[in-house]
Amino acid sequence: MSHQIPWYVARAAGLVAWTLLTASVFWGLSISTKVFRGKPRPAWMLDLHRYLGGLATIFTVLHVAAIVADSYVHFDLMSILIPFAGSWRPVAVAWGVVGMYLLLAVRTRLPKKLWRATHYASFPLFGLATLHALTAGTDGSAWLVQLAAAGAAIGIAAMTVLRIVQSRRARSVLLRSAGSGRVVLQQRVVDADEVERLARAAAQRPREVDAVISA
Repeated sequence: MSHQIPWYVARAAGLVAWTLLTASVFWGLSISTKVFRGKPRPAWMLDLHRYLGGLATIFTVLHVAAIVADSYVHFDLMSILIPFAGSWRPVAVAWGVVGMYLLLAVRTRLPKKLWRATHYASFPLFGLATLHALTAGTDGSAWLVQLAAAGAAIGIAAMTVLRIVQSRRARSVLLRSAGSGRVVLQQRVVDADEVERLARAAAQRPREVDAVISA
């Protein structure tokens, strides 16, 4: 029984890491889309988003460490660090390896502009982690895991569509409000909150707004 403990730890830690990652992505989208209409407080919501991401990283490390410690499959460092380096379900494991690197990239502290671009990796990260959970582990065939994966994918897809619609609507409002022809394309605006702020400013003082709106 004792020799099976690392395998059970790896399975449990992997599922918990995926759950926390899903919650972090979904919570981040709920912040950007403002689906809670300011409640709870935005600062508390951002702290929870970071906390969930941090916990997901910790359980991912535990998942990897338990896999290396397990004696059944015999994973070595090369197998968990290099995609397709192992012989056991190489494609399924590769999803997890690439996902691990994306998780580290998202969690790395970077300058704001670079961090914002890197943070979009959360979407492929969720996709790769879900594929890894469904194809690499022995729990992927369980109906409860498949149901959870389907529900998470639908929820995140819906929130992503809402986020895109909100951004396009805000850009459209700004372009209509600043129809005087005095809007100067100077800087790239990718944050929805910034676009909304510029839209309000354009509506009040259309001739004083200098901004760039990029699709």
